[in-house]
Amino acid sequence: MTTYIMRRLFHAVLVVLIVSLMVFLIMRLLPGDPILMYVTAGDLQSVSKEQIQQLRHELGMDRSLAVQYLDWLGHAVRGDLGKSLLYHYDVMQEIGKRLPVTLYLGFASFLIGCIVGPFLGVVSAVRRGKWLDSLVTVLANVGITAPSFWIGVILIYVLGLYLRLLPIYGYTSPFEDLWKNLQQCVMPVLVLATFPIASAARQMRSSVIEVMQQDYIRTAWAKGLSERVVIMRHVLKNALMPVVTLQGMLLRNIIGGSVVVETVFAIPGMGKLAVDGMLSQDYTIVQGVILVLAVVVVLSNLVVDVLYGWLDPRIQYE
Repeated sequence: MTTYIMRRLFHAVLVVLIVSLMVFLIMRLLPGDPILMYVTAGDLQSVSKEQIQQLRHELGMDRSLAVQYLDWLGHAVRGDLGKSLLYHYDVMQEIGKRLPVTLYLGFASFLIGCIVGPFLGVVSAVRRGKWLDSLVTVLANVGITAPSFWIGVILIYVLGLYLRLLPIYGYTSPFEDLWKNLQQCVMPVLVLATFPIASAARQMRSSVIEVMQQDYIRTAWAKGLSERVVIMRHVLKNALMPVVTLQGMLLRNIIGGSVVVETVFAIPGMGKLAVDGMLSQDYTIVQGVILVLAVVVVLSNLVVDVLYGWLDPRIQYE
């Protein structure tokens, strides 16, 4: 197990390095010059070309890409992601403020997806061919195909503007006002959890149907065991393996979906920070956000891989 974890950690570091290099190069291949946007924020007319070149030199943007990347990576390893070119705040401190918001929404959505999705899948499989199975299947198909921004707009119109049940934007810390926080988080969490619930329900339904056709399940029925005992003791754990794999992949979708959800609902999280940095071509913000999110996703995948051994003792880590 230790050897396997060390090998996976090595792969994780390699993936993070590749992601950091890709986002570093992509940001610099985009059209436009962030220096000009930075100067325009002040007064472009009063700044000479020599002053622009001096500013470029101070920010280290006149050096080769290789030197810039190694310099940024060296500082990132020490926990220094630089300062925003446009807003001058420390990127690591800003991420420290916004990351808990994204993780809070993401964890709530992930938890709901892990509970509601498999539950609906089990119910649909046990009631295969009945009206409940058809209803869950239709809702799951809609949840998978519907874009998250469209679901967000529909919820804003129905629950926020038409019924006036929930606030349509903003975020309040649960430590400041828990009730207001819960109200503001209902729609964003529902949007983020829609795809995980639908995907897990479909996967769980297929997995349960496959497991229920096995010989040991027929033996359990022949022993006269109740439906609850057969499902909980014999079917559920064996049917969870594909779902655990899916949940590991869905975690990436939840984190990626935070970009859309936080923009639609004006939530000050990592996704909103990344969008703001991209629109202003603020290299340091985008690089820092994607690097941190990449580390979160890679570590979550490692946890999912380790869970395989607990769910299925037949798996040997060599």
